[in-house]
Amino acid sequence: MKTAKILVVDDEPSILRLVQAALEPRGYEVITADNGVDAIHIAGRDQPDLVLLDIMMPHMDGNEVRRRLHNDPKTKDIPVAHLSAVGDFNQQLEGLQSGAIDYIVKPFAPKDLQQRVADLLDPHKRAEIQREHDRKQGKMRTIVGIMQKKTGDG
Repeated sequence: MKTAKILVVDDEPSILRLVQAALEPRGYEVITADNGVDAIHIAGRDQPDLVLLDIMMPHMDGNEVRRRLHNDPKTKDIPVAHLSAVGDFNQQLEGLQSGAIDYIVKPFAPKDLQQRVADLLDPHKRAEIQREHDRKQGKMRTIVGIMQKKTGDG
Protein backbone atom coordinates (compact mmCIF):
# COMPACT_ATOMS: atom_id res chain seq x y z
CA MET A 1 0.00 0.00 0.00
CA LYS A 2 1.32 3.40 -1.02
CA THR A 3 2.09 5.95 1.69
CA ALA A 4 -0.02 9.07 1.24
CA LYS A 5 2.01 12.20 0.60
CA ILE A 6 0.70 15.45 2.07
CA LEU A 7 2.01 18.90 1.23
CA VAL A 8 1.48 21.35 4.10
CA VAL A 9 1.85 25.04 3.25
CA ASP A 10 2.00 27.63 5.99
CA ASP A 11 4.26 30.59 6.74
CA GLU A 12 4.22 29.75 10.48
CA PRO A 13 6.95 27.20 11.34
CA SER A 14 5.06 26.15 14.49
CA ILE A 15 2.02 25.13 12.41
CA LEU A 16 4.22 23.15 10.01
CA ARG A 17 5.77 21.32 12.99
CA LEU A 18 2.36 20.70 14.59
CA VAL A 19 0.89 19.22 11.42
CA GLN A 20 3.99 17.06 10.89
CA ALA A 21 3.83 15.84 14.50
CA ALA A 22 0.15 14.97 14.07
CA LEU A 23 0.39 13.23 10.70
CA GLU A 24 3.79 11.53 10.43
CA PRO A 25 3.10 9.04 13.27
CA ARG A 26 0.00 8.02 11.29
CA GLY A 27 2.27 6.94 8.44
CA TYR A 28 1.83 9.92 6.13
CA GLU A 29 4.76 11.42 4.28
CA VAL A 30 4.59 15.13 5.11
CA ILE A 31 6.30 17.66 2.85
CA THR A 32 6.29 21.32 3.87
CA ALA A 33 6.54 24.69 2.21
CA ASP A 34 6.53 28.06 3.93
CA ASN A 35 5.34 30.07 0.91
CA GLY A 36 3.11 29.80 -2.13
CA VAL A 37 5.82 29.86 -4.80
CA ASP A 38 7.61 26.88 -3.24
CA ALA A 39 4.27 25.10 -2.76
CA ILE A 40 3.46 25.30 -6.47
CA HIS A 41 6.92 24.01 -7.39
CA ILE A 42 6.80 21.16 -4.85
CA ALA A 43 3.28 20.12 -5.85
CA GLY A 44 4.30 19.88 -9.50
CA ARG A 45 7.45 17.94 -8.68
CA ASP A 46 6.22 15.61 -5.90
CA GLN A 47 2.55 15.14 -6.83
CA PRO A 48 1.15 14.96 -3.28
CA ASP A 49 -2.12 13.16 -2.57
CA LEU A 50 -3.42 16.17 -0.62
CA VAL A 51 -2.45 19.80 -0.02
CA LEU A 52 -3.22 21.50 3.30
CA LEU A 53 -2.93 25.18 2.47
CA ASP A 54 -2.95 28.28 4.66
CA ILE A 55 -4.69 31.34 3.21
CA MET A 56 -2.95 34.27 4.88
CA MET A 57 0.63 34.18 3.62
CA PRO A 58 2.94 36.94 2.41
CA HIS A 59 3.69 37.42 -1.30
CA MET A 60 1.11 34.91 -2.58
CA ASP A 61 -1.97 34.01 -0.55
CA GLY A 62 -3.48 30.55 -0.40
CA ASN A 63 -6.37 31.46 -2.71
CA GLU A 64 -3.89 32.33 -5.47
CA VAL A 65 -1.88 29.16 -4.83
CA ARG A 66 -5.06 27.07 -5.07
CA ARG A 67 -6.07 28.79 -8.33
CA ARG A 68 -2.65 28.16 -9.86
CA LEU A 69 -2.63 24.51 -8.78
CA HIS A 70 -6.09 23.96 -10.25
CA ASN A 71 -5.15 25.71 -13.52
CA ASP A 72 -2.01 23.60 -14.06
CA PRO A 73 -2.66 20.29 -15.87
CA LYS A 74 0.03 18.60 -13.72
CA THR A 75 -1.60 19.57 -10.41
CA LYS A 76 -5.26 20.21 -11.23
CA ASP A 77 -6.47 16.92 -9.71
CA ILE A 78 -4.66 17.26 -6.38
CA PRO A 79 -7.26 17.97 -3.67
CA VAL A 80 -6.67 21.14 -1.67
CA ALA A 81 -8.02 21.77 1.82
CA HIS A 82 -7.55 25.16 3.39
CA LEU A 83 -6.02 25.12 6.84
CA SER A 84 -6.44 28.66 8.08
CA ALA A 85 -7.02 30.89 11.07
CA VAL A 86 -9.27 33.00 8.86
CA GLY A 87 -12.69 32.38 10.35
CA ASP A 88 -14.33 34.87 7.98
CA PHE A 89 -17.34 33.22 6.33
CA ASN A 90 -16.78 35.10 3.05
CA GLN A 91 -13.22 33.68 2.84
CA GLN A 92 -14.42 30.17 3.67
CA LEU A 93 -17.23 30.37 1.12
CA GLU A 94 -14.85 31.69 -1.56
CA GLY A 95 -12.45 28.81 -0.90
CA LEU A 96 -15.14 26.13 -1.05
CA GLN A 97 -16.83 27.61 -4.13
CA SER A 98 -13.56 27.83 -6.03
CA GLY A 99 -12.36 24.30 -5.56
CA ALA A 100 -11.12 23.67 -2.04
CA ILE A 101 -12.33 20.28 -0.85
CA ASP A 102 -12.49 21.39 2.78
CA TYR A 103 -11.79 24.28 5.13
CA ILE A 104 -10.17 23.45 8.46
CA VAL A 105 -10.06 26.35 10.91
CA LYS A 106 -7.00 26.87 13.13
CA PRO A 107 -6.59 26.23 15.95
CA PHE A 108 -7.42 22.56 15.53
CA ALA A 109 -6.97 19.50 17.70
CA PRO A 110 -4.32 17.16 16.25
CA LYS A 111 -6.73 14.21 16.59
CA ASP A 112 -9.39 16.09 14.60
CA LEU A 113 -6.83 16.90 11.90
CA GLN A 114 -5.74 13.25 11.75
CA GLN A 115 -9.34 12.11 11.26
CA ARG A 116 -10.12 14.79 8.69
CA VAL A 117 -7.02 13.95 6.63
CA ALA A 118 -7.87 10.24 6.78
CA ASP A 119 -11.39 11.04 5.56
CA LEU A 120 -10.13 13.31 2.76
CA LEU A 121 -7.80 10.57 1.51
CA ASP A 122 -10.33 7.71 1.75
CA PRO A 123 -11.87 7.07 -1.68
CA HIS A 124 -14.91 5.46 -0.04
CA LYS A 125 -15.72 8.70 1.78
CA ARG A 126 -15.52 10.97 -1.29
CA ALA A 127 -19.31 11.11 -1.81
CA GLU A 128 -19.88 11.85 1.90
CA ILE A 129 -17.24 14.58 1.84
CA GLN A 130 -18.82 16.10 -1.27
CA ARG A 131 -22.26 16.16 0.39
CA GLU A 132 -20.74 17.80 3.47
CA HIS A 133 -18.94 20.27 1.19
CA ASP A 134 -22.25 21.19 -0.48
CA ARG A 135 -24.02 21.60 2.90
CA LYS A 136 -21.20 23.85 4.16
CA GLN A 137 -21.51 26.05 1.08
CA GLY A 138 -25.28 26.33 1.54
CA LYS A 139 -24.95 27.26 5.22
CA MET A 140 -22.21 29.77 4.51
CA ARG A 141 -24.21 31.40 1.70
CA THR A 142 -27.09 31.83 4.15
CA ILE A 143 -24.84 33.27 6.88
CA VAL A 144 -23.10 35.63 4.45
CA GLY A 145 -26.48 36.76 3.10
CA ILE A 146 -27.78 37.50 6.61
CA MET A 147 -24.58 39.35 7.51
CA GLN A 148 -24.76 41.44 4.34
CA LYS A 149 -28.42 42.34 5.03
CA LYS A 150 -27.55 43.34 8.61
CA THR A 151 -24.64 45.48 7.39
CA GLY A 152 -26.85 47.07 4.72
CA ASP A 153 -29.62 47.80 7.25
CA GLY A 154 -27.22 49.24 9.87
